Amino acid sequence: MTVMAPLPVWLNGRLLPAGQARIDPADRGFLLGDGLFETMRVSSGHVMHFDRHMRRLAEGATILMLPVPDRARLAAAVDEMLAACALGAGSLRLTCTRGPGPRGLLPPAEIAPTVLVTASATIAPQGPVRLVTSPYRRDEDSVLSRVKSLNYLPSILARMDAGRHGADDAVLLNRGGYVAETSASTLVACIDGQPVTPPVSDGALPGTARGVLVDAGLLHIRRMTPDMLRGAEALFTLNSLCAREVAMLDGHEIPRRPDLLATLRACVHP
Repeated sequence: MTVMAPLPVWLNGRLLPAGQARIDPADRGFLLGDGLFETMRVSSGHVMHFDRHMRRLAEGATILMLPVPDRARLAAAVDEMLAACALGAGSLRLTCTRGPGPRGLLPPAEIAPTVLVTASATIAPQGPVRLVTSPYRRDEDSVLSRVKSLNYLPSILARMDAGRHGADDAVLLNRGGYVAETSASTLVACIDGQPVTPPVSDGALPGTARGVLVDAGLLHIRRMTPDMLRGAEALFTLNSLCAREVAMLDGHEIPRRPDLLATLRACVHP
């Protein structure tokens, strides 16, 4: 059996073996979830939709009052990682935290952000998924619903609860009872022959793959109720790494549209 060596990491301007990377124990990302991340698909040795990821990262940094990461520096880090890992297909994760700080909630006057890039050669699952509606709710009024923050506990709890019910993922409703998203993906429904997805104002994260489809005119924004999901002509989960059909929702079979799945994939993951 061949054992692959751990891929290197890029940390604060240095390319390091994974075992030598060190995050300060006082880092606010580790202690408080004070930071952002982006997960980016790698195909044919290139990061897909890099500009979209950088725009969302900058917008999230502005919302959280974090220093906006330097785009040129991040682009160089990504290129360095791709070359060092010889990564043809897989993903890169970019993590940016506010850096180390004293005890308590307030950050220090001088911010020294931590920037980490890690790589994975694992290809995301592509098969159909089973969903259940989660008892956990998405807070559509929280700024955290619009950024990729390091605090993912509601989604983690929702995914764990889904697993206990024999499902692969969970549908999160907002506090008003409208559909928001799944624990880590945009939810797409085919209703009246048209692919639709919930609005950001209902708690949906502005996903990069979602943005590609909306801009291409292939996906439309529409408020959705749980009953609309159950009556959909097809359902899909979509993120930067994969697009998948939904085979079952809350124990009920969902019609399949492999032709529409192929169209979504061709646009987002060419």
